[in-house]
Amino acid sequence: MRVALVHDWLTGMRGGEKVLDVLCELYPAADILTLFHIRGSVSPAIERHRIHTSWVQRLPFAARHYRRYLPLFPAAIASFDLSAYDLVISTSHCVAKSAIPAARTRHLCYCFSPMRYAWDQFDAYFGVERVGYLANRLVYRPIMTRMARWDAATASRAHRFVAISRYVSGRIARYYNREAAVVYPPVDTTFYRPAAVTPENHFLIVSALVPYKRIDLAIEACRRAGARLRIVGDGPERTRLERLSGGDVAFLGPLSNEAIRDEYRRAAAFILPGEEDFGIAPLEAQACGRPVVALARGGALETVVNGETGVLFDELTVESLSGALDRVAGLRVETARVRAHAEQFSRERHIEQMRQTIAETIAAPAGSRW
Repeated sequence: MRVALVHDWLTGMRGGEKVLDVLCELYPAADILTLFHIRGSVSPAIERHRIHTSWVQRLPFAARHYRRYLPLFPAAIASFDLSAYDLVISTSHCVAKSAIPAARTRHLCYCFSPMRYAWDQFDAYFGVERVGYLANRLVYRPIMTRMARWDAATASRAHRFVAISRYVSGRIARYYNREAAVVYPPVDTTFYRPAAVTPENHFLIVSALVPYKRIDLAIEACRRAGARLRIVGDGPERTRLERLSGGDVAFLGPLSNEAIRDEYRRAAAFILPGEEDFGIAPLEAQACGRPVVALARGGALETVVNGETGVLFDELTVESLSGALDRVAGLRVETARVRAHAEQFSRERHIEQMRQTIAETIAAPAGSRW
């Protein structure tokens, strides 16, 4: 059976790429099709595969300024020839789910999220305060309105949707009018584990530095609480965030997995300040025995046990988050219990559930969509 793995783009090892890494293990002979690829940016398991890129790869500065080319992505994803494959598995938060399979080919979409820019997070990326009134009204809003229509209209190209959380399953139902089972993403609880390290008096964020993550909120809340903050990751928001920060915020940039594990172990708590579709990093922190402070929305409601493995805050405000930072300081953290919770999301469990889901998709009657 010939298998194609279709992924939006390969520019770093974030949550989506950790899912793709597992699929590469399950299908070592599969081809990977992606809009663009920065060599060496993803795991060796992914890099070893045959990686086919679209013509977006040849556009100027595509990897660094890809959002400028967003209106071209629908044509680029449709340009892939999938006629030689028996099974297509798309891992999608943007356009990968709209790859066009051959008539005989099964297409399973593991959906990280319907396209955020076009639906409920438009303002986080293209709000007036970010791009200006004229660009918001005359450029980005019309483009994203068309993208949203296209996104919904092409949902039928996938025979089956699987969501990364109940939260995303609800968004798939709302925007695509499709049902989606839930298979939680993999957390490497073998690698991320506690150690005999005394936690220090600072908070930690491990994240891509993009608008919807709301890292600016965490910076201000830590300032108000008089707490130090360490931030691992990079992205287009870094320069703006550095301007907002004082001496108590350390930007560490991208780090190795070993260094990130050490950061988890030494942090007083991990902060998830924005609304996430799922969030692997908070579970990696819990696998290391550390509590999480998270917004009580989205995937955090499925991954953080309030008052036990962390603290949830209700409002997307500095006051609400700074209050949660105070509360987590008084939380009696039982390392073994925090880790046991994270083990429910292990890589092994994800692989078992994905195998079953893929087998069901292949065995379903021809033309089935669910």
